[in-house]
Amino acid sequence: MRLEEALYQDIEAAKKKRIPLVIPVGTMEYHGPHATLGTDTQIAKGLVDRLAEERELVVAPPIWYGVAGYAVAGPEKNTIQVDCDVFEQYVYCILESLLAGGWRNIYLVIHHQYEQENLMPMTLSCMKAAKKLLMRHLEATQGNGWWGNPGNAAYYAELDESDNPLNWIKVLPCMSTEAQQATGYDHAGKWECSILSALLPGAVRLDQLSLSDEWFIQDASESTPEIGEEMIKKSLQSLRERIQ
Repeated sequence: MRLEEALYQDIEAAKKKRIPLVIPVGTMEYHGPHATLGTDTQIAKGLVDRLAEERELVVAPPIWYGVAGYAVAGPEKNTIQVDCDVFEQYVYCILESLLAGGWRNIYLVIHHQYEQENLMPMTLSCMKAAKKLLMRHLEATQGNGWWGNPGNAAYYAELDESDNPLNWIKVLPCMSTEAQQATGYDHAGKWECSILSALLPGAVRLDQLSLSDEWFIQDASESTPEIGEEMIKKSLQSLRERIQ
């Protein structure tokens, strides 16, 4: 079910069943002359859509504009950068509305600067927004000192249970460390172009590679949708386990 296409009563039923609400998160960033500007978001959305084909999910509209940074290229090559503090507040506002509306099983799924699941600015912004919101929610609903209340004496024993409010919002990579190690991970090269071409045929134009001699795109000529399908398979294995 797509959130933007759903009727009110369908959304309310999904909340009651605690069906996962999944938000793909990416960027608008330069990916050479051969791959789309929205590559990151398209990969995140594509993987979530694949998962939604096999299990019940509520798929929210993607967050297209993110903390791209100018490490690869500046705005002259059409990268659109959102400051991490501004992005954090934007994500916070989205999550605040969802939480207040009754969602209790939310996932932000990111494809950008997530090599080996290292924490970079955009991921940290999402994580900070989620945890700040959840802590404020607990203070507002249970009062100051909620953790020290005798009623929470079993806090550590119940920490990993699904009804733990601190688990109501989770931030995940599209490609886990295991998936990256089993296949590969790069920017606009062999691996990213492979998974993008498998998810969205036509989004990679290898005939345009000769327009640039940038080092990070040189092995994109080795990309294939077949490699991409293997990357999708490995990525979905982890997403199935983490999105419950």
